Amino acid sequence: MILHGTPSEQLPDVLGTGETAVRFVFFSLSARHPDGRDAEYIAWHSLDHRPEQYRLPQIRNALRLVSTPACRAARAASAEPYDAADHVMTYMFTDEGGIPGFNTLGNALNEGGRMPIRLPSVGFMTSELVGKVAADRAVAGADVIPWRPALGVYLMIERGQASPASLVEIPGVAGVWWFDGLEAPAPYNSDARGLRITYCFLDADPVATAEALRARVTERWASGEVQPLLAAPFFVIVPFEWDRYLPT
Repeated sequence: MILHGTPSEQLPDVLGTGETAVRFVFFSLSARHPDGRDAEYIAWHSLDHRPEQYRLPQIRNALRLVSTPACRAARAASAEPYDAADHVMTYMFTDEGGIPGFNTLGNALNEGGRMPIRLPSVGFMTSELVGKVAADRAVAGADVIPWRPALGVYLMIERGQASPASLVEIPGVAGVWWFDGLEAPAPYNSDARGLRITYCFLDADPVATAEALRARVTERWASGEVQPLLAAPFFVIVPFEWDRYLPT
């Protein structure tokens, strides 16, 4: 639909009321389930595990993504180890001080028999939010784009620091947030320093939008300023249609 009125980014009085408190983001990348239990996993995680995370005062948002065969075919880049990722879970925190409670909560749920199914881990990344932009047509401001309904996300993991802000010009991209990788706090053995992680929040079909993005991201990499490691569309989960988007 066409949204009317002045975009938030052009309304100082709107911007003056507040901004996002998200500063630190935790990414968990997983492969498909070896026995094809992806829909069962998605249902459990969506109905049980993810809601519990909002007990933590530092958690501001949580977003689960899944890749379908069509999504995988539309990838513009897919290097190891990221090529194996068919599921991505994103937790947005106010700061990394939320990680101890995050770990304690996970352990307590596990002890209570509340983690009956796992996916093969591809790896973890932590990062800090460094930039955000919204399309004028989205009307809602850049600070709130992750809470605006989306059909999917175009995820890029790159080595290098070039701004991805211009990707918001592509039809289907409602807004872009980007993050710089960090060395993860204990107990996560990961170091994403030197990586830039970009989320293009999509309000059009992710596969079609990925094709529209392909020329722009290919041009972005041509100079060698950034090295692509993953550039891939993902769908967001549709509640109670757990098998709607699956890796196989």
